Amino acid sequence: MNIRSLTRGDGVVIGAAVLLFIASFLSFTSGPDCPAQYAKLCQESDYSSPNAWSSLGIVMSIYMAGVIGAAIVVLSRALPQQRKVVGLDLGQFGVALTVFGAWSAFWTIVSTTNAGAGIILGLIAALILAGAAVAGPLVPALKAPLVADKPAGGPSPYGVNPNPGYGFPGAQQQPQPGGYGYPGGQQPGQPYGQQPPADATAGGAQGAAPQAAQAAPAGATPAAGTPADFAPFWFAVPVARPLYGEDGAAAPIAELAPGTWYLAVEQRGQALIAQTQDGRRGVLQDTTGIQRG
Repeated sequence: MNIRSLTRGDGVVIGAAVLLFIASFLSFTSGPDCPAQYAKLCQESDYSSPNAWSSLGIVMSIYMAGVIGAAIVVLSRALPQQRKVVGLDLGQFGVALTVFGAWSAFWTIVSTTNAGAGIILGLIAALILAGAAVAGPLVPALKAPLVADKPAGGPSPYGVNPNPGYGFPGAQQQPQPGGYGYPGGQQPGQPYGQQPPADATAGGAQGAAPQAAQAAPAGATPAAGTPADFAPFWFAVPVARPLYGEDGAAAPIAELAPGTWYLAVEQRGQALIAQTQDGRRGVLQDTTGIQRG
């Protein structure tokens, strides 16, 4: 599994699942108080409370349902194409299991008179787990990458090596006036689609296209219909995003992962035609927050 494909929401899911598993070994109910006059008898008797593993129904419906659901949610991130279980995507099936575990924990603690640390901590962990699994793909703070490495000695984004090879952003090439391979002389670090200052565009139209031609590998010529000022450029995505086929099929053909540079060879409205390192081309529909090289 590529750890860079995990999000902060996945990190919360993993942490809550570990806490839920630990809670299954704690006392499920609290033992009765032992009167002082029977202290010796209580020491000889077994006053310890059983944990959840003493009941197969409880441990499977609350604790294992949550842990297995969390594992399915995280595993679904590593698959290039979603698989279906009983009509649901694998990730949706995992979310359903975590919600079922939280639901079972709530009604179990309501019906327990002497709730112990195991069920109390289990309910808290199950609620956090289900909440993170549901809100992970929806809340922007939870959609951020869990790991965003930076190389030593430079601010290059998404863990790019300080000495990349030919054709990648930062390679040793002759700079062009106002160029760097950006349409209209766009400077590095400028957000995608934003126009540069007037002084940065002087001579940029003449220098941008040759520079992009040097950076783009053979066969990456923009097709007809691409804007006239478009030049191929390298980019990276902030989170894992699907790449759809140019034939308009609903199923993605690949997944773009953070930490890897991809080549944009065409522009179709707000979408980009991206080329992966193995030569596959597809449509990147969500271009928000991408980092240009």
